[in-house]
Amino acid sequence: MKKLFLLCSLLASSLIYADELGDILSDNKELIFDYQLESNELESDILSKSWLNPVRVQYSKNFTTQFTDITVITGGYSVIIDQPIFKSGGIYYGIKYSQALRDATRADIELQKRTMIGDAISILFNLKKTKLEQEKMKYQIKNDAIDIRQKRDSYDAGLLDSSFLDQAILKKSQDETALLEMDLTLMELKQKFALLSDKDPEKLHLPALKLMSKTDYSESNLELKRDRLRAAQSDYNQKVTWAKYLPEVSLQGQYTDADLNPLFARPGLEEKYYTYGFTVSMPLDINSFSDIEVSKVEKLRAATELLDRKETVDEEYDWIHNSLSILDKKILLAQKDEKVYNSLYRLTKNLADAGEKTSFDAEVMHNSLEIRKIDQKIYHIDKQLQLLKLYVRIENAI
Repeated sequence: MKKLFLLCSLLASSLIYADELGDILSDNKELIFDYQLESNELESDILSKSWLNPVRVQYSKNFTTQFTDITVITGGYSVIIDQPIFKSGGIYYGIKYSQALRDATRADIELQKRTMIGDAISILFNLKKTKLEQEKMKYQIKNDAIDIRQKRDSYDAGLLDSSFLDQAILKKSQDETALLEMDLTLMELKQKFALLSDKDPEKLHLPALKLMSKTDYSESNLELKRDRLRAAQSDYNQKVTWAKYLPEVSLQGQYTDADLNPLFARPGLEEKYYTYGFTVSMPLDINSFSDIEVSKVEKLRAATELLDRKETVDEEYDWIHNSLSILDKKILLAQKDEKVYNSLYRLTKNLADAGEKTSFDAEVMHNSLEIRKIDQKIYHIDKQLQLLKLYVRIENAI
């Protein structure tokens, strides 16, 4: 428990705006999850007490006209109890089963909520990424325009074939179309965000996610927690099923307060009296063996799914860890390119100032330099998107 608390504190400290983003979902979405959790608690409470039979309270009033000169009226009430007190362990395992089912369902609901929160945060990251890509495309279009101008001058001077100019014009047109498509992408992302949250995406701050250890990810993974509880649930269910076909002891009791029939009254009869006893029973069901075997197979299936989930969680972590390494390499390459373009820009600008290069040549280098700077920002967002895939599966991480 202490280790889990330390992990949650570590994860929370790695999120700059964790509280704000943890409350990112709309009020209606939050209410839906709250109702699901409340319903789960109530259903679990009912299931845990299902072994308790209801106490039956009964009142009756009888009229008989069997006799020609009088109508005989009798009435009475009774309280009846028929309660199993021993089911060969079935009562205990039934309660444990209901608790495991409750916790497994709660973990599943929490996972659904975390996934929805992750979707909303993913949209925020992609909104920022798309805006950066738009900024990058604008620099590219500037270079396209310069390229067209330079090739047109060469074409007018008879130094260049028309196909080169045509390709340059086509490239600019394609980039401008791509820029317009990014506007559509932004609109679509904002619409998707509005379906999940009633907050203004422009006013929300993005988290700063960090890579957690593989051990911490495995120990706090909601999918693993859910499947672990489901395996326990199947184990308890198998014990409950087995206990159904073993001896059961029940107590019966009845309190009666009833009118005596005045026409057949006898001395020594009481209007108020108790009836009590016990029953020992054991069902002999032809399907008992198959029923027990089905529950056993279900237990083995749940245990196997748990092992498979552990392998999947490990593979997920390794895949994201490796993807982060590749993105780090991309950032490193972009940084190297930035240094190269920065040097070329200073050189070209100096040559342009000296009249040996045109101002367009310097502008192209400047635009290319800015593009590589933006690439680094985009790669950093890509890293956050990869890390988000881990965080949405961790309890209380976002």
